Amino acid sequence: QVQLVESGGGLVQAGGSLRLSCVVSGRSFISYAMGWFRQAPGKERELVATSTWSGGSTYYQDSVKGRFTISRDNAKNTVYLQMNSLKPEDTAGYYCAADPFLPTVVAGAGSWGQGTQVTVSS
Repeated sequence: QVQLVESGGGLVQAGGSLRLSCVVSGRSFISYAMGWFRQAPGKERELVATSTWSGGSTYYQDSVKGRFTISRDNAKNTVYLQMNSLKPEDTAGYYCAADPFLPTVVAGAGSWGQGTQVTVSS
């Protein structure tokens, strides 16, 4: 079992940037696939980005390609989501997820953090 704690959310104007962080407790972070999800009020949770344990393979939802970057620092047990050129439609609660198996992360069945709110004003 791992624990995840997100931070870095906030209020930003459209076009601005934020960097979300997710610190993972546990000895096996280096072996975990990681993902970022988001959920806006009244909408379903959606997968934003994933990273394999090495960071060598990543996935991005089409709407964030070219604007968001997922990265990880295994020495710090931390995964990041750099968000640039933010749009009002990016407004949502952002959650990180972890599991040794990437398909489990994609399915939303891994371990979760409590989330951090991102609000983008127009």
